[in-house]
Amino acid sequence: MTVRVMVVDDQAMIRAGFVAIIDAEPDLDVVAEADDGARAVELAGQVAPDVVLMDIRMPGIDGLTATRLLTARGGAPRVLVLTTFDQDAYVHEALRAGASGFLLKDAQPEELLAGIRIVAAGDAMLAPAVTRRLIDAFAHTAPPAPDPEPLRALTPREREVLALVAAGLTNAEIADALGVTTGTVKSHVNAVLGKLGLRDRVQATILAYDTGLARPRGAPPAVEGHARADRPPRGASGRP
Repeated sequence: MTVRVMVVDDQAMIRAGFVAIIDAEPDLDVVAEADDGARAVELAGQVAPDVVLMDIRMPGIDGLTATRLLTARGGAPRVLVLTTFDQDAYVHEALRAGASGFLLKDAQPEELLAGIRIVAAGDAMLAPAVTRRLIDAFAHTAPPAPDPEPLRALTPREREVLALVAAGLTNAEIADALGVTTGTVKSHVNAVLGKLGLRDRVQATILAYDTGLARPRGAPPAVEGHARADRPPRGASGRP
């Protein structure tokens, strides 16, 4: 199945470069280009892209506002934000607005293509080089009085998994930390997203900070006391 992509950037040469890279792939197709947020919102309603590659800083309606408008619609496209993080310290607000992830503008072509495919598949894409800084940015803009109420629907293990997701760990890393299989972690992550009505790991990370479950600049919450909770004792029967 071909992924339909719209490229949004106010700089024509940069936009052309992205289009050339994307259109060279047999499974990706650029169906529209826009040079500002207003045009992006208009075109999205006409061509129904699967993924929107969105610049943040543009004249008129910027990428942040455009992302919010696009993701508020039914059947909204996935938005992958392109930015220079040092200059766009508010990139986390784009994720709050509904973006599925971000990449740096100087990312390698293979990273760009991988990012498009990842968000098209329904996952979240966070540039590895800046994930930790993004997490810190979430923490510094969290409400002064975190509200744990949304977490009451989760089991203790699901809260634990959510905290580790917010710390930037992959499913494999979470599985290693908790002493369970990656399949078990995937089940927990899916349960967390379903119970909380979240779209992906980006929204889960935001919620973890907003509710006070995750903390800035610290190690992931301790898991030693629960390390083998999903495994039966040696010689015992039970589910992993």
